[in-house]
Amino acid sequence: MVRQTHHMAVMFADISDSTSLYQKLGDGAARNIVNACLEMVNGVLARYDGRLVKTIGDEVMCVFPDADRAVLAASDMQAQVSAARPGNYPVSIHIGLHCGPVLVEDNDVFGDTVNVAAYLRAAATAEQILTTDAVERCLSAALKTCVRPIFNAVLKGNDHESKVFQVLWRSDRTELTDVNLQPSKMIPGDTGALLVTLDEERVRVDQWRSGIVIGRAKDCDLIVSDVYASRRHLSIKLVRTHFYLFDHSINGTFVSLGSGEEVHVLRRELLLDGTGQIHVGRSREERPPRVINFEPDRRSMYRV
Repeated sequence: MVRQTHHMAVMFADISDSTSLYQKLGDGAARNIVNACLEMVNGVLARYDGRLVKTIGDEVMCVFPDADRAVLAASDMQAQVSAARPGNYPVSIHIGLHCGPVLVEDNDVFGDTVNVAAYLRAAATAEQILTTDAVERCLSAALKTCVRPIFNAVLKGNDHESKVFQVLWRSDRTELTDVNLQPSKMIPGDTGALLVTLDEERVRVDQWRSGIVIGRAKDCDLIVSDVYASRRHLSIKLVRTHFYLFDHSINGTFVSLGSGEEVHVLRRELLLDGTGQIHVGRSREERPPRVINFEPDRRSMYRV
């Protein structure tokens, strides 16, 4: 397998809030709508010399020869999905794109440029296109008028702040929110995935496995054999760029944080930041027999 380095624009386009779509409509109907939306997005690529790299669940990853064509394609995708209602249902997409060197191997692409594009896709809200100052610098004069800086971020592969730009794809901009440029608005960076360990078992929560369930039931991702553990005691989920613990149990979940503080979480959620331990159903003072450890994996959560 030959691996080569090329300079190109990488884009991720994802259907917004697809989870609720499946919950409302059921698997079959939701899948038809998702497929119709992805088909519409893929249909835009040829007009801008784009290439589909892969489909990952409810999102597509594609590449373009340059920043101009990537921005034009992203804007076209948003306009078409907004106007056409794929599958006769009001769905929306959010998009992240970045340009730079990428490693190409067997038609797949890898590297920090890919990770940054995926991170911006996660940070974008419905009907939004986020991109970087690297893309803005490469745009033609006409397209520079279609982007505006809205955030700061420390992007993968850099140790300094970069500006994150919004692509203004609507022709009518009267309802745009004005950007306050005075405060330093830093959005959370890609701090890496989360490693969750129970005895000899370890799972990695990231973009590709965005949630796990822990409990006594045999179909849980990590099984805790303890009389105080509920069948599906807790879940850990990636929400945008942060990891949260959600308690679903009778006895609650006790989380020991890196600061030494222990927090009792009962039918609510807790941000998992840094390193710590999870005790199911009883506090650490009761010396629970099973201890779950969590720690950040400094590798990108968006690596593909």
